Amino acid sequence: MDSFDLIRSLSVKSASRIVLLVLDGGGGLPHPETGRTEMETAATPNLDRLVAEAVCGVTDPVLRGITPGSGPAHLALFGYDPIAHNIGRGMLGAAGIGFPVERGDVAARINFATFDPDGRVVDRRAGRIPTEVCERLCAGLDAIEVEGAELFVRPEKQHRAAVIFRGPGLGDRLNDTDPQKVGARPLALEAHDAASASTAAAARAFLDEAFRRLASEHPANGILLRGFAAYPELPSFREVYKLAPACIATYPMYRGVARFAGMEVLEVAGDSFADEVGTLEARYGDFDFFFVHFKATDAAGEDGDFERKVRLFEEVDREIPRIRALHPDVLVVTSDHSTPARLKAHSWHPCPFVLWSPSARPDLVTSFGERELARGGLGRFAAREAMVLMMAHALKLEKFGA
Repeated sequence: MDSFDLIRSLSVKSASRIVLLVLDGGGGLPHPETGRTEMETAATPNLDRLVAEAVCGVTDPVLRGITPGSGPAHLALFGYDPIAHNIGRGMLGAAGIGFPVERGDVAARINFATFDPDGRVVDRRAGRIPTEVCERLCAGLDAIEVEGAELFVRPEKQHRAAVIFRGPGLGDRLNDTDPQKVGARPLALEAHDAASASTAAAARAFLDEAFRRLASEHPANGILLRGFAAYPELPSFREVYKLAPACIATYPMYRGVARFAGMEVLEVAGDSFADEVGTLEARYGDFDFFFVHFKATDAAGEDGDFERKVRLFEEVDREIPRIRALHPDVLVVTSDHSTPARLKAHSWHPCPFVLWSPSARPDLVTSFGERELARGGLGRFAAREAMVLMMAHALKLEKFGA
C-alpha cells in the first residue's frame, strides 16, 4: 500500500473547510546590513497573531539541499511525490492558460528574452514585457510551420508563453535551451531518447524561425525554451482526499498544476492579493478546499528587490483578517520554495509553514519569520506531509488500524 492508498482509505467527506495560502518564493536570506530576512523585516501583526495561535515549522519541498522548481514544489504541497510525479513547466503553463492539451502533445515554456549581437543572453525575461506585447509576439510565432508537428503558440503573462507540439510519436526528453544566467549563449537543443528526436527537430526549426522573426524586436529579440513535457497522469485530488477543491491563482502555471491535480480553477477579477481574497469570499460556500496562490513575492525575490518583497508580505498581512473572518477549519500559510532577494533565484532553503486550526496544539512561536517558525512544534518536515496534516486537523481522516 502506497501513501495515496492509505489516505484514500482513511479520508472522509465532511463539512469542514481548508484554506492553503501559498506565498510563492516566500523564504529569504538575511539582509547584510540588518541581519533580517524579508519576512522578518516586514511588519506583519496579523500573521504574527495567527502564528501565536498556530503550530509551526519549516518544510523541504523535495529533499534537503535540493533547489526545486515551482511545479514539483506545488505538487509536494498537494501531497504528491515531487520526484515520481514531476511535470515540466511547458505542460503546466499550457494547461494553466486553458489550452486543450491532449495525450500525445508535448509542450514547452517560452521565455521572451533579450540577446546581444553575439547571441548572448542579456535579460532572461526581456524586462518582463507587458502581457499585451507578449500577445502580439505570440500571434506572429503561432503562424510558424515546421515539418513533423503542428505548432500552437499561446501567451501566458508578461514574458512567458507556451508552445505546444502536436503530432505522432513525439517524446519529451529534451533539455532546456535556457542557460539560467546572463552572458551565456542558449544551450543546444538535444533529444535524450529516440522518441524525442522528432520533437527536437521540430523545436529546432521553430527556434530558428522564431529568432528570425524577432530579430528587429526590442527588448524581446529572441526566446528561450524550458520544461518540455508530455501530458501527465496524476491520481485525482478529489478521489484521494474526497475534497471539492478550488484554485485561486492569477498566474497560468499554478492554474495548470491545479487543473492536473483535479481542482476547479476560479476566475479572479484582478491581479492583486485583495482581488484573490475577494474571489475566496465570493465562492467560499461552493468548495471545501481552497488553494490560494500569491506570485508577487517570488517575482520580487527573482528581481533581487528586497524592499519590494518586504512590502508584499505587508500587503498579504493586511488581508489576513478577511480570510480569518470566513472561519476556515484549517488555515495554512506557507511557501512552495524560497527565493531570497540576495540570490535572485530559487534556493534550497526550507520554507515557512504555519497551520492554524481549533484542533491544533499551539507551540511557543509568536512571530512570522523563518528562524522563529523553525523553532515550532512541527519542526522540519517534508512538504508532501502538509496535506495529511491539513486533512487531520480538519478532522477528515479516520483512525488507521484497530
